[in-house]
Amino acid sequence: MRGAEAETKSHGEFLAGAVGEIAGVSGTTIGQWARWGYIRASRSDGIPHVYAFEDVLEALMVKALLDRGVSRMMIRRAVAQLQEYGDWPLTEAQLATTAPNGRRPRIILREDDGAYALSPRGWQRMVAPPPYEDVRLRLKRAR
Repeated sequence: MRGAEAETKSHGEFLAGAVGEIAGVSGTTIGQWARWGYIRASRSDGIPHVYAFEDVLEALMVKALLDRGVSRMMIRRAVAQLQEYGDWPLTEAQLATTAPNGRRPRIILREDDGAYALSPRGWQRMVAPPPYEDVRLRLKRAR
């Protein structure tokens, strides 16, 4: 697997409440996600946490994965296993999820040389990947 040449420059400044509003969760939930390591506040380590636009995108990815039924433990594991992708691994990596088919969906990493499933031992190359759907960010317009 290859690491992305991610630009580490961040853009904008958002407080947890605004990030939550964009992601469709509460500001408290954003703070919890930051404490648990799903996302980070790349603009400020102090209080209040200040998030960059790229952190907002990471929060949207966490929300998309949770909405698909991926467990919080697997999201935390994915973030840890994707560190080679830079400061915003969930949006830099090409991620997908398997269809639920009665079980929790699995996170799939799509690479040029194949598909990898996230397991407790890390990324395992899949010889015959099951059907999966890419995780893409779509911003919703307020009505």
